[in-house]
Amino acid sequence: MKQEAPLHALASYLPDGTFEQVIAYIREYKVHLTITRERQSVLGDYRHPYENKGHRISVNGGLNKYSFLLTLLHEIAHLVTFIVYGNRVPAHGKEWKQEYSKILREFVGKDYLPPDVEAAVKQSLHNPAASSCADEDLMRVLKNYDRRRENHYLVEQLPPGQLFKTKDGRIFRKGERIRKRFRCEEVPSKRVYLFSPVYEVEVVTE
Repeated sequence: MKQEAPLHALASYLPDGTFEQVIAYIREYKVHLTITRERQSVLGDYRHPYENKGHRISVNGGLNKYSFLLTLLHEIAHLVTFIVYGNRVPAHGKEWKQEYSKILREFVGKDYLPPDVEAAVKQSLHNPAASSCADEDLMRVLKNYDRRRENHYLVEQLPPGQLFKTKDGRIFRKGERIRKRFRCEEVPSKRVYLFSPVYEVEVVTE
């Protein structure tokens, strides 16, 4: 389900004080912005112009304000990278990282972000991850501002052997940590999957 939102409605999704800077990008590049509500795995998306359609960006409207802002800026960085380089560079290569860092710098040091989010963003400026989900330190901090859901935790917060359910309803048992991820066994297939420590899951009681 997608929702076409008038531009002034965008302010309610953003941290206080950021609307004017964000809307300047939207207007400058004539972005068609869609706020979506029902995507589990994708936070945002950019599509370049084709067949008389302009730049299109969609962002998951269920994100907290700080995650929404960073996701939108992430997609705007894709837009700017496309304008400068076309399709000649990797999606999250050094060119995109440079553009994203440049955009992020416009939003730090202005009291738009809570101190913990600001610190994590500053830490990522020199080498932004392909998504906020891939930046574990930033993800942990952003999770602090999500609406708390009963029985939902990060994988790293669960004790060994704990059963948990993913968004698609599959059941897993948490195992040991292997380098940066946790080895978890799917029940009842016994297939092994590696989970990010900051992936949010629902606890299952036996």
